[in-house]
Amino acid sequence: MPFLPTISTFFILLSAILVAIGWRFIIKGNAKSHKKTMISAAISALLFFIIYVSRTIFIGNTSFGGPDELKIYYTVFLIFHIILATTGALFGIVTLTLALKRKITIHRKIGPVTSVIWFFSALTGIVVYLLLYIIYDGGTTTSMLKAILGT
Repeated sequence: MPFLPTISTFFILLSAILVAIGWRFIIKGNAKSHKKTMISAAISALLFFIIYVSRTIFIGNTSFGGPDELKIYYTVFLIFHIILATTGALFGIVTLTLALKRKITIHRKIGPVTSVIWFFSALTGIVVYLLLYIIYDGGTTTSMLKAILGT
């Protein structure tokens, strides 16, 4: 298993688990534990992002190494994941900011939406990791644009 992709995937999985735990805390009325857990989830997501961006800048991205007939499906799935992850990150920043500014009414409205987007983002990210490094041998390590487009 490749070191950096495995570590970054661990952090995104941890982030999703912490969001689920934080959601449970707020349902139970434990706002203090909810806050601590959600901040921990955000830190975990940030660690993922730092590792991912650093790897992209310094090493590059791994292209899909699976069968040619699956490349188009992988590419569509990857683009879906990227859109979902970007949306989840933006929603996460807004949701966390609202909570820290004590705008709880709005936070309560978008928090559940943010959580669902984040869960699907984490899930699709884990699937991308499995397809690139576990199920199939990774393709060449190349620039991000080339890896996304499969060229």
